[in-house]
Amino acid sequence: MQRLVDEGFQAFNAARLREACHVFADKMLDPGNDTTIGLTVAGALTPAGLGGCVIELMERGLVDFVISTGANLYHDLHYALNFTLHRGSPFLDDVELHGDGVIRIYDVLFPAQVLLETDAYLRDFLGRRRFDGPMSSADLHQAIGCDLMARMPGCEAHSVVAGAAAAGVPIYTSSPGDSSIGMNLAAHQLLVDGGCRIDPGRDVNEVAAIVLGGTTNGCVILGGGSPKNFYLQGQPTLWEIYGIPKGGTDYFIQITTDQVVWGGLSGATPSEAVSWGKVKPGRLPDAVVAYCDSTIAFPILCEYVVASERGRRPLRRLSDRRGALLSELKAQARSGSGAGGG
Repeated sequence: MQRLVDEGFQAFNAARLREACHVFADKMLDPGNDTTIGLTVAGALTPAGLGGCVIELMERGLVDFVISTGANLYHDLHYALNFTLHRGSPFLDDVELHGDGVIRIYDVLFPAQVLLETDAYLRDFLGRRRFDGPMSSADLHQAIGCDLMARMPGCEAHSVVAGAAAAGVPIYTSSPGDSSIGMNLAAHQLLVDGGCRIDPGRDVNEVAAIVLGGTTNGCVILGGGSPKNFYLQGQPTLWEIYGIPKGGTDYFIQITTDQVVWGGLSGATPSEAVSWGKVKPGRLPDAVVAYCDSTIAFPILCEYVVASERGRRPLRRLSDRRGALLSELKAQARSGSGAGGG
C-alpha cells in the first residue's frame, strides 16, 4: 500500500489522499507531537462495512475518541448482535422491498426484522440498567459496549461500540435523538420513570476537556455533517465561551464528496476554520481535504497508517480519564480571563 500511495498517487485528489496519509502517519503519530486524535463519522459507513477499519485504529491506539451520527452506532449494533447485512443493488424496486420486509441503504440490504430485534435488545438493556441521572452519550455507549461484550463474547472484534468500550475510547454522538438509539431512549423516557437521559451539555464539555487536555490535537473527518462541527467547536468552546486560549486544531484530515461552493461542507474548509479559531493559523500545510468517497479512501488511509512504522501506540483510555479532564476544564474556566471566563 505504501508504494501505491507514495509512487502512484501523484495528482489531484489522489495526491491529497497521499498528503493525508503522511499527515497521519508522519506527524499525528510522531511520538514527539503526542497528538490526541479524534475521528468523526457521518454517512452510512458502518452499514457499508467500514467499522472494521475504525475498530483496528482504536485497538492500535491510533484513534483516541470518536464522534459519530447515532445511525452509524445503531447499525453497528447489528454486527455485535450477530445479524447479517447483505450486498444488494441501488436499482431494486423499493415498493417490492417494502412488501418483502427488506430495508435498503443504497446497495446494502437487510430484513426489517433486524431493526426490530436490535430495538428489542436496546429496550432490554435499558430495562436492566439503573441510571443515576443525566449522562453523556459516551457514558451510554460505553455501557452498551460493555453489556454487549458480556452477552456476546468476542463481539468487540466486529462492533465499533463494543470495540471502543474494550479500548477505553469514548464515543459521542452530536445528535442523540436522530437515530433508532434515540428513538428507543425517547420511548424509555416516556414510559419509565427515571429513564435514561442524555445531557448534551456534558457532551460539549467532555469534548472540550479532551481537546484542552491534548498536547496537540488532530482529527480525521469522514464526510462532514454535525459530527465534524461537534469536534471542531471544541476549540471555540474553550476560547469563546470559557476564555481559555488553546489555539486551534493542529492536524486536520477530511475525506468528503461535498463542495464548499454549495454552502454545505459542514463546518468549513480548514482555511475558513482558521477564522473561527478551530484550526491553528500556521498549520494549514498540516490540513488536508481529499475529495473522495470515504468507502474507498478511508480503507486506503487506514492500511497505509497501520502498515507504517508508527502503526501502534499505547492506548490513552480517555474513557477512564473524562472526570479528571472535566475537573481541569472547570478549574481553568473559572480562572479564565476571556469572553466566558470573567
